[in-house]
Amino acid sequence: MRKINYWLLRLIGIKIDTVNIPPEAKKCVLLFAPHTSLSDFVVGRMALSAMGVKTVFVMKKEVFWWPLSSILRALGGIPIDREHARRFPATAAELIKNSDEIALLISPEGTRKLNPTWKKGFYFIAQMAEVPITLGYLDYKTRTGGIGGVFHPTGDYDSDLKEIEKFYRGMRGLHKGQFNLE
Repeated sequence: MRKINYWLLRLIGIKIDTVNIPPEAKKCVLLFAPHTSLSDFVVGRMALSAMGVKTVFVMKKEVFWWPLSSILRALGGIPIDREHARRFPATAAELIKNSDEIALLISPEGTRKLNPTWKKGFYFIAQMAEVPITLGYLDYKTRTGGIGGVFHPTGDYDSDLKEIEKFYRGMRGLHKGQFNLE
């Protein structure tokens, strides 16, 4: 699948950095931004597959209906009940701690619509699991994707978020104007 995804991405004009993959990507919270459409997720997931990064991802449980649920689970999907989302960071941190190799893929925007403030869960999951945050991206402005760096949480969320946002500033998702850092 890795080579097939790489070839498909090249076919649609997306260049993926398969060389500069940090070793921390084997066990981390992997941010993915911008996320402005379902195709951002699909193409981004293909890019991570082409890079050889083993990921799991969370989606609202309402999307896990038959037969789609079987496909999503096979791709690494984990349903989340948004009514009990407060418990999810601790559950996700345990999942990471108990795995030898896992990159928990999270869109910090929490939605495909324009959202001026990111969800904080990714940060607290990384802290509880004692793993770094890797910065995955798919920038339609430059038609490139990859993992742009590694960030270690310091415990100062506001300051750390500003540093993380610096990396994503100026990138664009498929739908222009839907990413808060464009």
